[in-house]
This record gives sequence, C-alpha cells and structure tokens, in this order.
Amino acid sequence: MAMDAVDFEIKGEEMQFVEIELDPGEAAVGEAGSMFFMDSGIGMDTVFGDGSGGGGAGLFGKLLSAGKRLVTGESLFTTVYTNAASSKQRVAFAAPYPGKIIAMDLRQFGGTLFCQKDAFLCAARGVALGIAFQKRLSAGFFGGEGFVMQRLDGDGLAFVHAGGTILRRELQPGQTLMVDTGCVVAYTPGVDFEIQYVGKIKTALFGGEGLFLAKLSGPGTLWLQSLPFSRLASRVFAAAPQRGGSKEEGALGGLAVGGGLLGGILGGDDE
Repeated sequence: MAMDAVDFEIKGEEMQFVEIELDPGEAAVGEAGSMFFMDSGIGMDTVFGDGSGGGGAGLFGKLLSAGKRLVTGESLFTTVYTNAASSKQRVAFAAPYPGKIIAMDLRQFGGTLFCQKDAFLCAARGVALGIAFQKRLSAGFFGGEGFVMQRLDGDGLAFVHAGGTILRRELQPGQTLMVDTGCVVAYTPGVDFEIQYVGKIKTALFGGEGLFLAKLSGPGTLWLQSLPFSRLASRVFAAAPQRGGSKEEGALGGLAVGGGLLGGILGGDDE
C-alpha cells in the first residue's frame, strides 16, 4: 500500500500530543485508545491487525498481522482514521504518560526501525508494524525488553513515544555505548544490540543499576529515554501507602485530624 504523506504538529511539553492533518482520502493509524480528538469529517474504522495491508490479502494476512501485534504485547486491533470529507481534516493522538513524542521519517533510516514494544503511538497509513527477535539469547533473557521488539517498515511517518527526555545519538563504526536496558527506545538496523554483565556483584546488588547493561555498537542511530515507564511505575508503587497504612501514617493522620479539631475550638469559630 502506498504511504500517505501527512502534515503534523507536535504540541505540549511534558504531556505531548501529535496533531495530524489529513488531505481528502488520506488516513492515519493509531494505537488502540490513543486518539485525543478529531474533526467531524474523519471516519473511524477498527481493523484486525496493524491496518497497513502489508500482511497480505485475505484472512491469512489479517491473522498474520494481528499475530505479530499479539507477540509484542499490543492489542489485536488498531484504528484507522480516514478523511472522508472534501477538505483538510485533523486528528490528534495523545501520549499515555509524561515524555516526548518523536516523529520518525522511515525513509531516512532505510525504511526500517526497531523500537521497544510499547513505543508506537500512531503512523501514516501504509507503515507496517511487525516484530523483530533479538539475535542473542542474552539480550532476550536479561535485556528487559525480552526477545521481541517492534519493527516499523515503510517509507512514511511513524510517531514513537518515550518517557522523560529523549536523547538521539549517532554511533560511528566501532563506537560503543553502555546504557541501562530499560532506557533504549529505538535504533536503526545497523546498530548491534547485546547485553553485558556488569561484572561486580557488589555494584550490581548495592549500586541500584542491576546486573546487566545494554551494549550498543555502531554504526547507526539510537534514541534513549531518561525515564522508562517501568522505572516510573516502580517509584510510584514504592511511594504508595501500603494497605492498612503504617504506624507513622496513622500517627500523622491522627495528628492532622486532632490538630484541625483543636484549631477550630481555639480559633473560636462564630458558626
């Protein structure tokens, strides 16, 4: 299927959204639940698979496309937003958590990009969503992302979301970068991805960085995120009060209630 050449604008700071302008007949494909708003002239159609038409014709092609998405942990369905009006229409897709949205022109990267499983947000119609298996068993077992990555194919625009601040690095041939495994967002096919053991048990156990790091070697381009969602979720869970509350929380809560009551009495409220 031919790629739709769409215009877009990324808005916002911490909680961004991308607004895509569609000419008559053009369409965008969004991840399930990612739509923010759309003009009245746009029609929605939920499809089985990635909506690209790249898996082949007929039921087998649709099952293959949907199966790839299931393996990466995504929904079996995507939504296609088509401009059915005679004038330009807009549709917007919002990020699911604080971070940045990156516009990826796949033509600049040879038509293929690998990214973490939950990074894809939306794309122009015609971008195919597939799967890529890690070449090394170590990356699959200890890489934090498992054996499977998302693979984006085509020559159009795809939009990827990641947490915190995004860093783009260009790796020269032979140049290597050591990264926390959860901070890898996306990379081009030329980048070699493997997992390396830290080597010191004391550092791994008490340094807070884990036993393994991602080793990425050039040539190629990679994108990193400063705040992986897994790290954000673990901090929120650790800070959340446990069921029933602790003794300190109970004491503080009682002090607050008692203090408010005592203040009301001493303040001599007229009511």
